[in-house]
Amino acid sequence: MASPTTLEGWLVHCERLHHKPKDRPLDELRALRDRLGLRFDCPVIVVAGTNGKGSSCAMLEAIARAAGYRVGVYSKPHLVRFEERCRIDGQPIDGAALLPHFEAVEAARGELPLTWFEFTTFVILRALAGAGLDFAVLEVGLGGRLDAVNVIDADCVLLTSIDLDHIETLGNNREAIGLEKAHVMRSGRPAIVADPQPPQSVLDHGTRIGADLWLVGRDFTHAGDRQQWTWGGRQQRYAGLGYPALRGANQLLNAAGVLAAFEALRLRLPIPAQAVRTGLAVVDLPGRFQVVPGQPTLVLDVSHNMQSVSVLAANLKAMGGFHKHTFAVFGAMRDKQLAPMIERMRRLVDHWYLCALPTERAASPAELGALAGESPHSTHESPAAALRAALAAAEAADRIVVFGSFHTVGGVLKDGLPRLSAPHLG
Repeated sequence: MASPTTLEGWLVHCERLHHKPKDRPLDELRALRDRLGLRFDCPVIVVAGTNGKGSSCAMLEAIARAAGYRVGVYSKPHLVRFEERCRIDGQPIDGAALLPHFEAVEAARGELPLTWFEFTTFVILRALAGAGLDFAVLEVGLGGRLDAVNVIDADCVLLTSIDLDHIETLGNNREAIGLEKAHVMRSGRPAIVADPQPPQSVLDHGTRIGADLWLVGRDFTHAGDRQQWTWGGRQQRYAGLGYPALRGANQLLNAAGVLAAFEALRLRLPIPAQAVRTGLAVVDLPGRFQVVPGQPTLVLDVSHNMQSVSVLAANLKAMGGFHKHTFAVFGAMRDKQLAPMIERMRRLVDHWYLCALPTERAASPAELGALAGESPHSTHESPAAALRAALAAAEAADRIVVFGSFHTVGGVLKDGLPRLSAPHLG
């Protein structure tokens, strides 16, 4: 059979291969790594955790680029285009540039069955490894122990917050989930634990393998007021920092972990103080409490589990300005904690616009409507259709929040940022 000749063709090919024995040892993927000759000639940070991974990757990228380094990032999932998953020098890779890497992975895998995620991970890792980088940032997809990213021995690991998610795969409590994620740590190398209350399993595993654990409150601290914040590590300290450009109270905790990671790598990747300030000021990541200019107020947030939805609720409450009504465009995966997520937002939302998503994993609008119960709601065929309905009903003083999944936010961004012009001005 002839190989695909387009990015879309290869992605369809990878989808057809979608197979993986349960709990397959990582050794098979390490062997594929070796057949590909996959290695990085620059410092590599692997970012794992439940929430805050994408934001942490974006801050690592922005600060290192402000310091003049050529940075490559593997971050996931994408919102609109697959190419978003691989950024080099701040720009998504061109799809055509990935084609030789798809061909190389296909040739090297032989009869080894790979999931869509594993195949595309090796493609992007190979693209980044050959890009002449000064610094690489790799985001774990699911867990860590058996994740394809874990074939790379990180020079430093950053563990963000750990909470319940993917419980059918990772375990039904924080201790089990934390242990799965802790397996990206390496003996003798720094492991930044940015969760202020980490599962004991994370600490025990790090101690057992001899990782250099950096813990919040012991190895690095941060504090702030309304105008600025300070950060202190083992040897470095920053005072009078501006808050990260990414909105939300949780971003300060993410930034603290990022600065600890840079201190841990300071001998191989020195970062001047001005690069820290500049990077935090310019960092950008769509869909993370993103407020779109115009009226009514539109908030895009990819929160899709209980912890991130709780953060979203807190951030909405803390928003300045007056909002007469709040409308929610909501679509989510069936395997999430849907009832608690809806309940957490119920008092904030005046009307729910429940939408279908383009994946079999998604809950149907009817299923979401049953959970919404007596709360005012309507059902829609897509996130874009749900947003159009919300915009038609909204006045200038109202607020619309789009959340529940990357698919939900991506569905309203696929044709670009919505243009906001409330129909009831005046």
